[in-house]
Amino acid sequence: MRLQEMIGLAVYDVEGGKQVGKVLDIMLDDNWTITGILLVGKHMFSTGKKAVLWDDIVAYGEDAVMIRNQQAVHKQEAENIQQTFLTGNGKLKEVSVLTGDGTMIGHVTDVYFNHELGNTITGIEISDGFFSDVMEGRKMLPYTPGMTKGENVIMVPPLSEQLLENPMNSVNG
Repeated sequence: MRLQEMIGLAVYDVEGGKQVGKVLDIMLDDNWTITGILLVGKHMFSTGKKAVLWDDIVAYGEDAVMIRNQQAVHKQEAENIQQTFLTGNGKLKEVSVLTGDGTMIGHVTDVYFNHELGNTITGIEISDGFFSDVMEGRKMLPYTPGMTKGENVIMVPPLSEQLLENPMNSVNG
């Protein structure tokens, strides 16, 4: 599954069957794991956001995210959010990907994770620009140890561009 596919999904609590919000963004940590989701809307008069930790998510699919109960929704202070996919200072989307030997691979357009592996990131989708996307399609770089997110770029090991794959649902088919 791609993180982009989770954005906008309805979030329901399984105890009461009530919709508690929609996914605004995905929270990540420095170990390339998903730590939770942020919901649309903010607490009134606060810098906090509504969040659900990954451990409180019981299921997710193409139509909805299911959480344990409404008590799983809590306030998350913005300064305690390490990284996100789509918004904020620590976002991954559109960040440049650079190899350790100075080769620019492209920019992050999406992040992949596997249902069976839970909340572990398995790769990043990379765009090398509009024309390249149209002509060749976007590429997927599998997660490898040594991949780190710096302040301005994602650093990957030298020669990582040789690991680029065509994802199943690329732009050109």
